[in-house]
Amino acid sequence: MSRISSVFLIDDDRDLRKAMQQTLELAGFTVSPFASATEALAALSPDFDGVVISDIRMPGMDGLTFFRRVAGLDPDLPVILVTGHGDIPMAVQAIQDGAYDFIAKPFAADRLAQSARRADEKRRLVMENRALRQAAEAASDSLPLIGQTPVMERLRQMLKHIADTDVDVLVAGETGSGKEVVATLLHQWSRRRNGNFVALNCGALPETVIESELFGHEPGAFTGAVKKRIGRIEHASGGTLFLDEIEAMPPATQVKMLRVLEAREITPLGTNLTRPVDIRVVAAAKIDLGDPAERGDFREDLYYRLNVVTLSIPPLRERRDDIPLLFAHFLRRAAERFGRDVPEISATVRDHLMSHAWPGNVRELSHFAERVALGVEDNAGRTAVGPTTDGGSLPERLERYESEILKEALTAHNGDVRSTLQSLGIPRKTFYDKLQRHGINRSDYVRRSEPGED
Repeated sequence: MSRISSVFLIDDDRDLRKAMQQTLELAGFTVSPFASATEALAALSPDFDGVVISDIRMPGMDGLTFFRRVAGLDPDLPVILVTGHGDIPMAVQAIQDGAYDFIAKPFAADRLAQSARRADEKRRLVMENRALRQAAEAASDSLPLIGQTPVMERLRQMLKHIADTDVDVLVAGETGSGKEVVATLLHQWSRRRNGNFVALNCGALPETVIESELFGHEPGAFTGAVKKRIGRIEHASGGTLFLDEIEAMPPATQVKMLRVLEAREITPLGTNLTRPVDIRVVAAAKIDLGDPAERGDFREDLYYRLNVVTLSIPPLRERRDDIPLLFAHFLRRAAERFGRDVPEISATVRDHLMSHAWPGNVRELSHFAERVALGVEDNAGRTAVGPTTDGGSLPERLERYESEILKEALTAHNGDVRSTLQSLGIPRKTFYDKLQRHGINRSDYVRRSEPGED
């Protein structure tokens, strides 16, 4: 859904206010102009998803007082201060106190638009993070099949509709798409919820073991069978049996499984006695068992016996709108498990979420969230500034980007040359050459007047 970029613009100078409003509107912003900070504060709310731009020198409530009031309302709301030359030390202090940026008069129209764009991007990330946290918290453990897309809504409705019917179900989906989650929900939402939920991955067991695992055995049934074993099918009696990767089940075992589905009884290895079982079978496959070419040696009659109801789980790439919500849920869960604060989702991570193909589906997304929670993925919040948000040729955009980096470094270090050079990692001569090329006056960033440079 598209978002309207909004600005609250506060300046008591009518002509300057109109000029700034025109500049911002040409840059694509919807502007709400105010002649006083008091009027703007009365109209402002914590859920305002835009940017605030305010002059410092104003009658009544000045810009610094207004900034502190806004910070009390929402410390994450970006405030850009417009300053006269004599107000720069105060503006630098405001930056240290949390103001987003300051712009010294006189300023070029492009300087105002660039700062507003970057602040708007920051605000957008803040509001997205808040919305995702709220949505992730609302997605409680009673509804682990998270998603707001129509296909996921239909899947949840179908699950609730058939959960209590005892019908056998075939679940189709790619690796990591959440097939066991679907099987678990079918069990939890059914009258069998008090019975056992027994899961078996047919592809993880060798052919010599799988029949014993499924049907159980009597003592002496084969070499090494020294005592009776209850198989997975009998253990699931009264509950649900989940057979994952059923396409990997050996042909001989398929014949016996077909008998279980038809007669609801088992014959353990080493005996001719049959035992009744009360089970519901949920089978999962990562291939299309309905396609003879993909089915291979999987029995057609077993497929049709399982295929009473088929549920298909779409891959993540087909429901991209669900990815941020799923990620926020996994990130919160991972942070709780690792004893960490939930990190903000940066622009870098957000772009990766929406551009990556996610071949491992939900499982891969969950592991990515764990790495972000641990801080081993790039979640540094390198938001796109000048070169990626504005037009122009690549060299022009890189020039703007370099200028902003220099200004940010000078602001962070109060104009101190030595510490600024250390943070940028460039020689002193290169530093001064760049300041001259970009028209940046280092003294504008000095917090107090100094007798000379370092």
